[in-house]
Amino acid sequence: MEKFKILMLSDHALSTSGVGCQSRFLIEGLIKKGCWTFRQFGAAVKHDNYDLVAVNPDFVIKPIDGFGNRQLILETIATEKPDLLLIFTDPRFFIWLWEMEDEVRQVCPIAYWHVWDNRPVPEFNRPFYEATDLINCHSHLTYEMVSSLFPEKTNFIPHALPEDLYRQLSEREISQHRNQVLGSDRKDHFVLFWMNRNARRKRPADLLWSWKLFKDKVLQEQKDFNCSLLLHTDPRDQEGPNLLAVAEHFDIIDDVVFSTERIDFDAINILHNISDACINISYAEGFGLTTLESMQVGNPIIAAKTGGLTRQVVDHRDGSENGVALNVEFQSLVGSQNVPYILEDYVSAQTVADGIYKLWSLPDADRKALGQKAKDYVMSEFSYQKTIDLWHESLLNLVNQWKTDKPKLWTINEVRT
Repeated sequence: MEKFKILMLSDHALSTSGVGCQSRFLIEGLIKKGCWTFRQFGAAVKHDNYDLVAVNPDFVIKPIDGFGNRQLILETIATEKPDLLLIFTDPRFFIWLWEMEDEVRQVCPIAYWHVWDNRPVPEFNRPFYEATDLINCHSHLTYEMVSSLFPEKTNFIPHALPEDLYRQLSEREISQHRNQVLGSDRKDHFVLFWMNRNARRKRPADLLWSWKLFKDKVLQEQKDFNCSLLLHTDPRDQEGPNLLAVAEHFDIIDDVVFSTERIDFDAINILHNISDACINISYAEGFGLTTLESMQVGNPIIAAKTGGLTRQVVDHRDGSENGVALNVEFQSLVGSQNVPYILEDYVSAQTVADGIYKLWSLPDADRKALGQKAKDYVMSEFSYQKTIDLWHESLLNLVNQWKTDKPKLWTINEVRT
């Protein structure tokens, strides 16, 4: 069978970033279709090793700093002759590429794996969308906005995770891991999990404030506070606040557990399984992979109804909730010279605390049933195989259409005198 070659620009597919992991899952899934081969420029700020990585003959990665440049792409498309160029990350990183789209599209089409965090519709991105032949959006909100501008080339294909990556463990395994990770004194605690970078957009200090308010509310009803907030993050990250100091300020340092080491998928799976629920209150969240992971292991989630989180925490088929959906209470229109306008969505600390309390108050059986509902929803609406199939079909259609209807962006005419 003929194999089509994809040149991909994104985070390094073997890295731990969300973009990197999703790149890897997509590449591995498409390779199994038998008709795709990938050459990836794997981006990072700085790599430990710049040697070529051949995962297998159809999955080859060249580590680079940043996301490439004009000369690199011109040389690569001339030598590799790819059937399509696939790009994936924030559009601001690819302005240089869209500025040379006429040269790229003499060789192959450009496909874009896209997310945009929030409304208003980003009209200022129109030149980028015009220079792209296929736009696959992994959040439904992004799809709604972009398809209003370019319905003929925009699709909704949600993020998805291999089913064996995050999975439910047995009660015995969960009990053992709770003792090992949290300690025997927390084995019967209600555990709320948060996994994000300690950065302003993720609102980690507000989460600690909410946890304080939640604790106060519980202690109004009972003597003991048998609850733990598990955070997988760096509490001293320079992009965010000193979370240890914040926890001490609110006098909740003994009610918070920090997981700070870099860990693999199996260890992350354990953190999800020893937790009762997962929370994300970011004011801007294109998708939110941590909550999807949590739902896949059978846990309910608490999430603000913003960006890609909305379609996770709310079942779009009937409006029911897969945990606790937090209504946006305040919006701020912000922007910069590159991104003139975009909304930030906020939920108050008290509302977040009330949402945690609501889930904590449920009987164990009801909370487990809600978690099973969340898992069933993921298996239906965020199916890994369905996502791979949709990507396969859309890319195959693009390549085949390009071969028959390749646009003539420029021509050279010889003039004889």
